[in-house]
Amino acid sequence: MVSHKKFLSVLIVIILLAVALGGCGGGAAQPAQEEPAKEEPAAEAPAATEEPAAEAPAAEAGDDGTIKIGLTMLFDDLWLTTLRDAMTAYAESQPGVELIAVDSKEDVAVQLGQVENFVAQGVDAIIVIPANTDAVEPMTKAAQDAGIPLVYVNRKPADLPEGVAYVGSDSIDAGIFQAEWLAEKLGGKGNVVIMQGNLAQEAAQQRTAGVKQVFEKYPDIKIIKEDTGNWSRDQGLALMDNWLSTGDQIDAVASNNDEMAIGALSAIEAAGKLGQILVAGVDASPDALAEMDKGRLNMTVFQNAAGQGEGGIKAAIALAKGEKIDQITWIPYEPVTPENYKDYMK
Repeated sequence: MVSHKKFLSVLIVIILLAVALGGCGGGAAQPAQEEPAKEEPAAEAPAATEEPAAEAPAAEAGDDGTIKIGLTMLFDDLWLTTLRDAMTAYAESQPGVELIAVDSKEDVAVQLGQVENFVAQGVDAIIVIPANTDAVEPMTKAAQDAGIPLVYVNRKPADLPEGVAYVGSDSIDAGIFQAEWLAEKLGGKGNVVIMQGNLAQEAAQQRTAGVKQVFEKYPDIKIIKEDTGNWSRDQGLALMDNWLSTGDQIDAVASNNDEMAIGALSAIEAAGKLGQILVAGVDASPDALAEMDKGRLNMTVFQNAAGQGEGGIKAAIALAKGEKIDQITWIPYEPVTPENYKDYMK
């Protein structure tokens, strides 16, 4: 009986120990299974925060940083074509600069529409060689209202408000150089005619003013005729032919540009008066220098097309970058005479 009780006691102890050991084992296993479940969200969080950081550089890469410059000017002009070529060449030499050039056809309404198109395109700067220097206000307003830098080149507007730049030559100087040379060669006396460019443009107005300013100092020099040849060789020829047909004594021609001067030379030659009438132009164009080399054209005034063209692009780039520049950049004129004309020939 005692043995039976002992057996039961031992059996009960063994069962209790087995239950106790099983409960401890189950408790230890559960934390091991739950630990990965707690770590899973922590592993996903960094991946969510890194995605936008990868997209920002991609957006920047899409913007190539190109500075786009809109240019509106007359294409059908020999000297202005030289200036445009200089602008194009300089723009192409500058990394990240794109020049968009359109022909204004010397029409105020067309040019205003072109400026408005540049504004709509969102260019970074606009360059204008104005068709009419007295009618630039709408173009200036369109650019300023849009916050787009504006640079006028070659023809200085009558009104140049703050924040708008100009690059070009002081037109009155061309007339002064021209008249001073003619006055000396005429010995302070003679009859002079003036061929004017487009009267709506500052260059024609101021070059003529320069000529008159000098001749006012010479009471024996008379300006007997003046009229516009609109910068044209053909119109210069027709105008000179008309003046010669009057029979009036003409001793010198002061032309606002070389093209009209060359036209005048053709009329003078046809009248058999070549070498009897002094002829002076402005620009020192290749054709004019060739005429000087032949001894036909007496003098001209160098207008630096490359200097104005490069200066205009430089100003536009600087303003597009938010840099400060001088409002007016003067590119000096230089008198070209029989003594130095070869220095200007290419």
